[in-house]
Amino acid sequence: MRIVSKFLALLLALGATTAAFAEGVDPKASVLFDLGGGWRITNSMMTGWVVSLVIIGLILYAVGNPKVLPGKAQSVFESVLEALRDLFEPIVGKKAFPAVFPLLVTLFIFILIQNWAGLLPGVGTVGVGHEVDGEFHLTRAFVRPFTADFNSTIALALISFGAYLIIILKYAGPKLILWDLFGNKADKKETPGWLYPILSLVFLVVGCIEVFSIAIRPFTLSVRLFGNVFGGENLLHGTGFFPVFYFMELLVGLIQATVFTLLSAVYVGLICNHGDDHDHAHEGAHGEAHH
Repeated sequence: MRIVSKFLALLLALGATTAAFAEGVDPKASVLFDLGGGWRITNSMMTGWVVSLVIIGLILYAVGNPKVLPGKAQSVFESVLEALRDLFEPIVGKKAFPAVFPLLVTLFIFILIQNWAGLLPGVGTVGVGHEVDGEFHLTRAFVRPFTADFNSTIALALISFGAYLIIILKYAGPKLILWDLFGNKADKKETPGWLYPILSLVFLVVGCIEVFSIAIRPFTLSVRLFGNVFGGENLLHGTGFFPVFYFMELLVGLIQATVFTLLSAVYVGLICNHGDDHDHAHEGAHGEAHH
């Protein structure tokens, strides 16, 4: 069922991307500076750097000098962290949570602000172009939404996937990972002897399919985020920046940041959360024996 839902989500994202192409906004980021040797600075990169500096500045302002009695900025930041903690901890599990939480918070805040930054006046609308029949057509924007560039979203997805591999290897271990993918989950005592080997073969085949679904996670994560943000960019351009769609894109930006981060947490929790149940059971049994 998880594979089917991922496939449907991928089709929806690809559909959004295809529809966006038809609107006429160039999906390729414009080159602002060519430094030679294959090094180029694009308008989406410039937006990403500027917004990143703004995010760092706001965080330093809010919690650069934390106080026991927090001010307004620190209170808002701590409230956001507390809400994210309550959301992600049950999914990831207590064992891996301290390691993965900084990554999830960073991804959420970074993607959210980058999505919303694409709605600022001038982003995607200021640049060079030409007039056709009395109408100005923009050919190269000076700034563009960071997450409307597929190179940006695939980079975010690869960072998330790389962290996922490191965390599950550290907190779950190869043995639990292999069992989770290919192990026979049936209870051998309650399963007929002739059926157990057949179930082992079934779980092996399902595990191979699951490995393929894991391998394409960076693509599905990146294309979902890119398709929705780029589609929203085209929607705003195609509707003349109608105010109602600005509100809709604010919601889309929040939802996409949440979905990307939530999926990253779910991927870790699917492996690492098994250990929590085992540890709690072991602690309970040890406590009863001691009593």
